[in-house]
Amino acid sequence: MNAKLTEQPNTIMTQSLEDMTHNPDNSKDPVASTADVTESQATLPVAPDPIFTAVNQRCLIRAEQLKRYSNIRDLPTDTRNAPLLDIGFGQQRALKALQTALDIDASGYHVFAAGEDGLGKRTVISRLLQHIAANAPTPNDWVYVHNFTDPRTPVALHLPAGQATLLQQHVNNLWQQAKKRLTQRFRSDHYQSKIEIIKNDTDQKESCAYDALNAEGKQYDLALTFRPYDNKAIFVHPSQLLTEDGDKTVKDKKEVEDIADSDLALGSDVRSNKIQSNKNSNQSLASDITSDSKTDRDTDADAHTDHKNDLNNFAKKNHMQKRLNQLTIELEQLEDDANDAIEALHRNIARRALQPLFLPIREQFVTLPSVINYLEVLFTDMVTHVERIVNGDDEEFVAAVLATTPSRYAVNVIVSHTPGSGAPVIFEDLPTHLNLLGHVEQITQLGTVTTDVSMIRAGALHRANGGYLLLEASHLLEHPYAWQGLKRALQSRKIKLSSLEQMLTLTGSLSLAPTPIDLNIKVVLLGEADLYYELLELEPEFDAVFKVRADFHDDVPRTREHELALVAKMADIISYAKLYPFDSSAQAALLEHLSLQAEDQERLSLHSDRLIALLHESNRHARLDNQDIVDASHVTQAIADMDERSGYLRDLYWDELKNGQQLINTQGQAVGQVNALTVVSYADSEFGMPARLTAVIQPNIGAGDILDIERDVDLGGSLHAKGMLIMTSYLRALFSQHHALNFSASLAFEQSYAHIDGDSATVSEACALLSALANVPINQALAITGSMNQLGEVQAVGGINAKIAGFFDACREQKLTGQQGVVIPMANVKQLMLRDDIINAVENEQFHIYGVHTLSEALTLMTGLPIDSMNKKKRYRKETLFGKVLSRLMLWDDNQDTSDDAEDKKSKTKAKNKRKAKKQKKEAKRKKEQDRKDTDNNQDELADDNV
Repeated sequence: MNAKLTEQPNTIMTQSLEDMTHNPDNSKDPVASTADVTESQATLPVAPDPIFTAVNQRCLIRAEQLKRYSNIRDLPTDTRNAPLLDIGFGQQRALKALQTALDIDASGYHVFAAGEDGLGKRTVISRLLQHIAANAPTPNDWVYVHNFTDPRTPVALHLPAGQATLLQQHVNNLWQQAKKRLTQRFRSDHYQSKIEIIKNDTDQKESCAYDALNAEGKQYDLALTFRPYDNKAIFVHPSQLLTEDGDKTVKDKKEVEDIADSDLALGSDVRSNKIQSNKNSNQSLASDITSDSKTDRDTDADAHTDHKNDLNNFAKKNHMQKRLNQLTIELEQLEDDANDAIEALHRNIARRALQPLFLPIREQFVTLPSVINYLEVLFTDMVTHVERIVNGDDEEFVAAVLATTPSRYAVNVIVSHTPGSGAPVIFEDLPTHLNLLGHVEQITQLGTVTTDVSMIRAGALHRANGGYLLLEASHLLEHPYAWQGLKRALQSRKIKLSSLEQMLTLTGSLSLAPTPIDLNIKVVLLGEADLYYELLELEPEFDAVFKVRADFHDDVPRTREHELALVAKMADIISYAKLYPFDSSAQAALLEHLSLQAEDQERLSLHSDRLIALLHESNRHARLDNQDIVDASHVTQAIADMDERSGYLRDLYWDELKNGQQLINTQGQAVGQVNALTVVSYADSEFGMPARLTAVIQPNIGAGDILDIERDVDLGGSLHAKGMLIMTSYLRALFSQHHALNFSASLAFEQSYAHIDGDSATVSEACALLSALANVPINQALAITGSMNQLGEVQAVGGINAKIAGFFDACREQKLTGQQGVVIPMANVKQLMLRDDIINAVENEQFHIYGVHTLSEALTLMTGLPIDSMNKKKRYRKETLFGKVLSRLMLWDDNQDTSDDAEDKKSKTKAKNKRKAKKQKKEAKRKKEQDRKDTDNNQDELADDNV
């Protein structure tokens, strides 16, 4: 039967199913399918309803409305003849906002460029800023130098553009020359003679002082000598100076120490005996005092005399020792004076050697007071530490392995600009805290962590200071403390280096704290609009820092001027990438594809990423064809390649459709069943596919409740639920005034196992539900999509081109019959940019596209019946769809009433029978009792007779 139906164009079933609606037998199955209609009911076709014919003609979309082609004659012959590119094409609103921020030199006037990824926001803004920056003044250079007062806080110096590198070179050369010249001066004979004079003068004064003291000691019979092991001056008795070989040295260290110690306590007899024994043991005494040496034959009188002499010698020796101590102090002062003289000589030599080296540098930077002050401090430090410089025995004054200058005298260039180069435009693709604000490196040597001024590294803010900095907002928020550091720098207008280690761990090793650098910059954050709103909500200070929002448009109106402007953009990309030129046919194909991307015949997409990829792939096909110019066929092939690469999921679906695993009918009719148009989106893959939508009615249960199965199992989104509620409200308003809604229904997308959202299935759901309520079949050769409001008006939906292509491919897979087509909102007609094969099928009447304004028009096309025609009594006619719905609602009520009456009669009969049985039972019991009494009486009478 289905085959016969699809062969007849614009025909409907001969039986409108109204008889089935009033048939009590069929009321048991209110959702009877096509199989319930017998072959005899569909043998003869009838003429279509005039209303259906009128709606069909009014809603049919012509082939010329399905796509807008570009006029090749209005385009350049090839991209080499394209007009010049306008940098701000299509983004005047955003560029105006950007210019406003650039013109205001106040805190917080930074820009958030909001727009979808792939629009080329960074390219447009970078080109505009580079154009502006080329005529802007070049910012100062910045260097860090050693702080000789507080080494932990290096000093930041700013110089005119190009002067930082010059200062670094001068200081490096200065160090090399100073090291060489000072080494030569301190190795010269003149220097050595000066030192010898100072040393000789000091030695002479020391000798004279020792000679005078020694002469004084001889008066007390004491001699001045020096201990050999520490060269300390002491006074001893002359008898202790000579040895057997005549050398002026004592016998041993132990003896001298014992003598010196015993001289401090001569009052002790024991120690005096010890001294006496030591004297006896000396075998090398002077001849004039050893002739009468002490022997074991000493008498007590001699011992007493010796004791007095020892006491006397102790007093004299103590006196001379004090004089020796005084002389020692005087000699130390003499040595200090000599050292001061040597140091003064060193400084004098250093000044005379370094002064000529510093003079040209001072003249070079005479207009920079900060640099002159630094050079003065540098000169003083070199003069002060000249000995350490010459000796090279201190790491602080030795150049590192990879450096030519010690870090103490290094000039660390943080940022340097070429004079006249304009303001910098910097894009930081990895905006971490360190890359933005700079950091201080550290080096580990033998387990010790060290750092110095030469290890300070610049960040993006340093490089962009005085110019412009571009950042991806999403990348900025990925890194810890990056946003906080940027915000602090922009608010304080200073770049302050801080230790990220201390921020993360609340501890950290001692590091440098360089002085902050003044910041004068404009920052542009690039991101999507959703991220901008999230930042506004979650970051209270965001709008105080980024006060200007620049919105980038996704598309532009499709005018001749804009088409030429986009051709200029293509030519710019082609020239930059060194691709083959594109002829006018290729340009037209690209413009048509851009309209498809915009999903509007009257607009052109501004997304650059897709365009760039398409240009490169089209160029590849031209190269493979050995062509030196790209034409429309190459563009078409590139588009097909892109669709094929992203069509893996689509191919899986079509395989299931071929194998019968996906149940889709593109022919015949069915009650409560609709082919709904959907779009599947996953990652970069998007394609249209039809989905079977079914509705089931449960009469006399509920009050018009509609169960959304997708929503109840959490497969339906909030927008889908909203569409269901709108449809429910529409139906209640449509029929509740005529009859109570004495049914419940359920709707479901069959074989759908993924999340569903959006309200584009509202019209198809209404069609399925009303078909089930009226028990009227729907033409399965048509698929439908559209949103609906509570007034029954059909609204536009998204993805319309992909949806139509999906159902067309399904129909072609199951063979085109000339009856298939789609029903779409009329508001979507201007968005049609269909494939050429679909347009050819429409031209050949193998496929049809209808545009509707209301649900009634959609239902007419889907069922072939008038929908809401009324009679004079303002009631829906019985032959209309709504009339059939009301008839079934009333039929369900009648059936319910009949069933209720039968049940009541049955209950009454049962109660009556029950009462009758109870009465009969009671009568039988009474009769039985009476018989028993009669029997008893008879027996009593018989007994009496016997008696």
